[in-house]
Amino acid sequence: MTDSIDYTPPKVWSWTKPNGGTFANINRPIAGPTHDKELPVGRHPIQLYSLATPNGVKITILLEELLALGHAGAEYDAWLIKIGDGDQFGSGFVAINPNSKIPALLDRSEPEPIRVFESGAILLYLAEKFGAFLPKDIAARTETLNWLFWQMGSAPYLGGGFGHFYAYAPTRIEYAIDRFAMEVKRQLDVLDRRLAESEYLAGGDYSIADIAVFPWYGGLAKGWQYGAAAFLSVQDYKNVQRWADAILARPAVKRGRMVNRMSGDPSEQLRERHDAADFNTRTQDKLTGARP
Repeated sequence: MTDSIDYTPPKVWSWTKPNGGTFANINRPIAGPTHDKELPVGRHPIQLYSLATPNGVKITILLEELLALGHAGAEYDAWLIKIGDGDQFGSGFVAINPNSKIPALLDRSEPEPIRVFESGAILLYLAEKFGAFLPKDIAARTETLNWLFWQMGSAPYLGGGFGHFYAYAPTRIEYAIDRFAMEVKRQLDVLDRRLAESEYLAGGDYSIADIAVFPWYGGLAKGWQYGAAAFLSVQDYKNVQRWADAILARPAVKRGRMVNRMSGDPSEQLRERHDAADFNTRTQDKLTGARP
């Protein structure tokens, strides 16, 4: 690997050595399973296989919000997928998500189980299934989907772009960091301008658009992402800060952020969730996944 300005790409690229960086052990240029491993199945209709990354947190927040509204059918088992260990390449996981990315969901409430992968698709599926957090009015629905798909298209520049080169790459490359920092600040400005005129992203009501955007850009605003809050001057985006604080104050959001978490304060980690009562178990139970 080289960051030399004299580097000339070969005519045909080949994978001859690991590329370095935090996730080098799981990066590869081919798809498919690396090992046989069936996924566990719990007693609830919805089975979630995930990790508390921004994309994973989207789903646990929505499920907790649905339960808070009284949708009993949204009860779920959340199983921990350790992506650093390559769990996402097990045969059972790949059968649900051939792209080998978390989160992945299996809905067993239908006559034939339905697999759902890609976090935006899961949010849309659950919102339509339970008739919540997605307006029925065509204009409001479309505005919600505008911001949902904005997140899906924009966040890779924040995560795989800025986050990778700023926090995870084996060497810090000035051009790459500057290029993606500029784009992330432009995205924050997009959000800040929108939130100056609207309480939530799609209008006056909290929706799956906010649930999708919050773990990424709310997390950035509150200092959770990449240790880059000062570098990106996130405090300057006052409307994003107001919006992030409002969402973070929601009890369902606090619960959703705990599920499948493996880092941070141990009291905020619930590595697996199989019942609402799991949030009240002892810290050690949360860390080991033991049941009371």
